[in-house]
Amino acid sequence: MLSGFRIMWMLTMFDLPVLTKEERKQANAFREHLRNLGFDRAQLSVYLRHCVGKERAQALIRKIKSKVPPGGQVDILMFTDKQYENIVSFTSAEVKKRKQPQQLTLF
Repeated sequence: MLSGFRIMWMLTMFDLPVLTKEERKQANAFREHLRNLGFDRAQLSVYLRHCVGKERAQALIRKIKSKVPPGGQVDILMFTDKQYENIVSFTSAEVKKRKQPQQLTLF
């Protein structure tokens, strides 16, 4: 049985060089790589996805690491589904609680 303590969320934050045309191309390719891995954009350089367990998270980390462009910095935070429930977001002075996904997709 899956519990809120087994399901992991991965928050991937990155700062990539984008001064030249080639750097912008590499940054866009990295963003697309995250999307192809099932990440959703939370903010400009912040992507989020859930995964079942630390083993799957470690596999995703290896895939992300292999595509980091030269000069880029990537930080990945992992937390449980129970911790995700407690995230509070501020948008235009409104306080929003994070919504739980309606359906968990398992592969």
